[in-house]
Amino acid sequence: LPFTKSCKKSVKMVFVKVQKSKAYYKRYQVKYRRRREGKTDYRQRKRLCCQAKNKYQSPKYRFIVRFTNRQVICQIAYSLIDGDRILTSASSNELPRYGLSVGLKNYAAAYCTGLLCARRLLQKVGLDDVYEGNDEVDGNVVSTTVGKTTYYVDEVDEDKRPFRALLDVGCKTTSTGCRIFGALKGAADGGLDIPHSEKRFPGYDRDSKEYDADMHRERIFGGHVGEYMEYLEEEDNTKYQAQFASYLEEDIEADGLEELYEGVHEKIREDPSPSEKKDFSPDKSFKRKAKKTIEQRKADVQAKKDAKIAELEEDDE
Repeated sequence: LPFTKSCKKSVKMVFVKVQKSKAYYKRYQVKYRRRREGKTDYRQRKRLCCQAKNKYQSPKYRFIVRFTNRQVICQIAYSLIDGDRILTSASSNELPRYGLSVGLKNYAAAYCTGLLCARRLLQKVGLDDVYEGNDEVDGNVVSTTVGKTTYYVDEVDEDKRPFRALLDVGCKTTSTGCRIFGALKGAADGGLDIPHSEKRFPGYDRDSKEYDADMHRERIFGGHVGEYMEYLEEEDNTKYQAQFASYLEEDIEADGLEELYEGVHEKIREDPSPSEKKDFSPDKSFKRKAKKTIEQRKADVQAKKDAKIAELEEDDE
């Protein structure tokens, strides 16, 4: 039936039971700000930061990996009561120093950034000569058991144990083949002791529970990018020219990717130290205009009104 005025008069409000009482709202407590913003998983953070009391304030170090729209950021951090402290950090924006100027966000770039962060940290704490990491990248997980403890390095020195850090992924989904694990593998090959397994690396099959290390190695050296470059060049050359324009500007081809990444790894190991900071001098020539007084603003408005009135009078004549 059509909705008429008579029907409208007969409609009454439905009785709604108040589920939440005044006592509920009085006791309501808002969540932490970074939880409300969806930036911090506090359940995860608590387990990464809390240390056993019998270890006497020795910090738990975290290997933090974050991806932005343009770069990969890796950091080694530990927490104090007034906030986190960053021991060292590396960004894929530094990779042009080592010969990689394109593709700064893919799996291979994440590996290079993790490697750079690890070598930089070990150089800072004086362990770079003791723990050189894995020079021959093969995609396998390296581990050594000493007593009841498993260390994820080739050999454990008698005097100095390896630097242990725990992977901090933030709110990112840890799916198999995720780029976060590229950074993890780079840091592990760089000499850091990061507990992990092959179950989330590219090449692991959950059904058969088998791990193809060669497939992972191919990802580390950008094989998947090169394969797509070749496919796109054959199928749609126009799209290839647009999508890989930055690669073509640098004369990078699909066949030369593995050699390129090998050279980047070698240069990172030679000199992982951060570049010197450039002196910043702000431009002081710009000066803000002085604010007009109320009398000046009123005079400007009146001048505009007079001009408009004069214009209308001319049109009438």
